Amino acid sequence: MTSDTIKPDSLRARLAHVPQELRFGTSGRRGPVVHLTQLEIYLNVLAELEYLQSLPMAAGGIRRGEEFFYAYDLRPSSSCYVEAQQGRGELAQAAEAAIRAAGMTPVNLGRIPTPALAHYAWARGKGSLMVTGSHIPFDRNGYKLNTARGELLKHHEAPIDAQVRLVRARLYDQPFAASPFDEQGRFKSGHRALVEENPAAAVAYQRRYRDFFGSGALAGMRLLVYQHSAVGRDLLPQILGELGARVETTGRSDTFVPIDTENIDAEQLAIIQSLYQDAAARYGRFDAVVSTDGDSDRPLLLGVDPASSALRFFSGDLVGMVAAEYLGADAVVVPISCNDAIDRGPLKPLLEPKTRIGSPYVIAAMEAARARGKRAVCGFEANGGFLTGSDIARDGRVLAALPTRDAVLPLVAVLCAARERGLALTELFSRLPQRFGRAALLRPFPRPLGVRLVEHWQPADPDLQEAQFQPQGVVALDGAGRPRPLTEALRRSLTAIREELGEFFSPSLGFGAITALNYVDGLRIRFDNGDVAHLRPSGNADELRIYAVADNQARADAIAALGVAEPDGILRRLAERVG
Repeated sequence: MTSDTIKPDSLRARLAHVPQELRFGTSGRRGPVVHLTQLEIYLNVLAELEYLQSLPMAAGGIRRGEEFFYAYDLRPSSSCYVEAQQGRGELAQAAEAAIRAAGMTPVNLGRIPTPALAHYAWARGKGSLMVTGSHIPFDRNGYKLNTARGELLKHHEAPIDAQVRLVRARLYDQPFAASPFDEQGRFKSGHRALVEENPAAAVAYQRRYRDFFGSGALAGMRLLVYQHSAVGRDLLPQILGELGARVETTGRSDTFVPIDTENIDAEQLAIIQSLYQDAAARYGRFDAVVSTDGDSDRPLLLGVDPASSALRFFSGDLVGMVAAEYLGADAVVVPISCNDAIDRGPLKPLLEPKTRIGSPYVIAAMEAARARGKRAVCGFEANGGFLTGSDIARDGRVLAALPTRDAVLPLVAVLCAARERGLALTELFSRLPQRFGRAALLRPFPRPLGVRLVEHWQPADPDLQEAQFQPQGVVALDGAGRPRPLTEALRRSLTAIREELGEFFSPSLGFGAITALNYVDGLRIRFDNGDVAHLRPSGNADELRIYAVADNQARADAIAALGVAEPDGILRRLAERVG
């Protein structure tokens, strides 16, 4: 809306700030809290609800007059105003108001994990919304909305954005006196109380795992739950206890702790190790430390070395591999960022083509596998979020499909696998192909620059998803791994890209010759010494991430450190080249 089209004395004319439009990222919408006015949340949620109301019921549509479920995490701005963030916040209140404005009845399921909300709503054929910034720092937040049948997928985004533009114009044109919002985009009425919390979703989520695994599934195990500020910090110990484990808790925090399960660094590991040692001194030795990220849809699992009591972090993709095998999957979907141990182990024959990063892509590929007749379909991401695209049957019990990231299922499945085999977690994971990962990120790193950085080393052919440099020449592949014709010009371009990247990932830094470039999502580089470096800008934040994989943990750590070193690490030097 340009200045010459702004109506005098409209809401838009009276706004005392420049609105920052909230956009879709990898999964859901997120942004800095200082830009998340209640007006911005309200209009986006209202537009998404109006879009869902236009869909047929079979496609996940919702109807006016129905119940619509919502929940929220523990970060301050989710349900409170935050003075330090320019007074922004009470995002759940804005979402609840939008639900009412869409002619629906809001049902507050409280502070529960994102998968608990989805599980409850989908079982009833209802839409739902989670107010959460997931794992990102407390000064950012957002929300994720679901249809009545599943997550929003990528093909939903364009028509939703079109509806957002219509709703934005409608609300902005409203006379300021008639608008519920003030000049700052806050409700004129000030603080609003949310409707009373309904505990039914939390109860149903607990029952889901008790009924499938059985009350004695973890009998004899001693587990330490790192609670921090995870929204599922009380629910997770209850679930583990109902399965028979002896559970203690540690590290509960009233301050939001941004746990990124893809990026557990040495400092965070040292904090958890210290908490473990204090707890072990009081209660005795534990078999594992478990936790989740902020909205409790991504697991954190650490084993205990039997000799030294040192904790060992198991990345989410390794956790997913053990869980998928334990659950008897016949089709497995993972994004391109997954640890390539999966290509070397027992799950290799079950792998679907690797997807772009983000649960919508994993879900779409799981649906494709189901359409081809697969019966036990699951997927997982490098962060450990585990999705089931079909019902899973085991020992005469059935676990209903939950096609959204879940933290509890992979944690319990891995713990059960270790208990049933009589192995410590360190022993269990040592049986996987020995490939080790580490992720790190630069923050802040302008997202547009990160996008340009990746595009600079992409070939002109958008359908080329991988280039392999073999002794007989360059081989081009599409997204399904099928060979593609390669022109001489494209061959020369790929060779030049390989040579240029070799200047940054050089032998002096320990890298071998580049053997493949993968463009499914970002830029994934494979080397002849087994190293992998994968560069990818964040979907909705000013971050540039590097995923590293190597034959030993020290080398994976070194690759990640070389990537994000300041001020002249590999990522910074690549950015300088792009300009």
